[in-house]
Amino acid sequence: MASPLVATGCVLSLFLAANAGADGVFPTAVTPYTVAVFASGAADVSSPDSIAFTPTNVFVGFGNGVAKDGSDGKSSTIVMYDLHGTPVTTFSVKGHNDGLRVDGNGKLWSMQNEDGNPNLVIIDPKNAKQTLITTPATNGGGYDDITFAGRSVFFSASNPSKNPNADPAVVTAKLKGGAATLTQALAGNASATSVTTGGSVTLNLQDPDSMILDPNGELVLTSQADMELVIVQNPGLACQNTFVVSLTTPDSDTPMADDTVFARSATGRILVADKTSNTIYSISAPYFAPGAAYTAAQNSAATTGFVAQANLTTGRLTPIVTGLGNPGGMAFISTDARLNAPKLLVGKTLRCP
Repeated sequence: MASPLVATGCVLSLFLAANAGADGVFPTAVTPYTVAVFASGAADVSSPDSIAFTPTNVFVGFGNGVAKDGSDGKSSTIVMYDLHGTPVTTFSVKGHNDGLRVDGNGKLWSMQNEDGNPNLVIIDPKNAKQTLITTPATNGGGYDDITFAGRSVFFSASNPSKNPNADPAVVTAKLKGGAATLTQALAGNASATSVTTGGSVTLNLQDPDSMILDPNGELVLTSQADMELVIVQNPGLACQNTFVVSLTTPDSDTPMADDTVFARSATGRILVADKTSNTIYSISAPYFAPGAAYTAAQNSAATTGFVAQANLTTGRLTPIVTGLGNPGGMAFISTDARLNAPKLLVGKTLRCP
């Protein structure tokens, strides 16, 4: 249920914390990038992760330390901000939120419990109405992220129970009567082409996580613990092709990646949620190369986090902001409001060329 559209309760505490210094350690940006605080959580609203947006608002899911399989019965908080980082209202969803996306009708899709007992809640921000959708697990775990491609809906199937994993890693979802019918789009052991070597490999995706559509209409899936990006052309169709990129940094570390976003215009900013500092940061630059990829990651020891520009041919991550704790959800917010409109995230039914 949404809180009133006034600065009371949770919204007031968020407003007071919005410009606080979080854990007192501020991240460092590499020239020409700069970093600033967009918003911060509060004592009762913590662990920000997924980020979604419209031309006028930003939505951030706070996990609040809730069990990732929802077994403790507690709730996450989704905060709706204006574009300046001021809280507008909040929504409470039962379970651990780990996926947010706004559809072409302006509805907010919120996925809970990525490790087991998953559920999907669709929220109408205009009236705070919530619709619960049953999402049966297809791999013994849950679902993590949501992506719209054309008129198709994809979920990443997280926390698989098998190793090797032959269960679905990505599914297509069709909603009807309060339930989702799920069909495999990508298997955890799918054949793929290594972008780096050109050779054929068999995937064993043990941690399907974040997912986004790139500027070419390809599905880009992060398999976090596997330290891989999986790129799926024509997802869910007979003409589907799959590629994989192994990630490294200049010091040859093999990082654990989370969200990846793409610059959709030359001017804009990247928002990144840092669970450790309970802060959402804004990364700016004089110019972004349209189509450039940026990835949030931790080093393999999981002690420091960073945001990096990603080379999707070599897999090299070049940090642009360091000194983060545990960065996860990201979003690229263009200065052109038309490019932030949800209606541009949907379109014609996907078909093979």
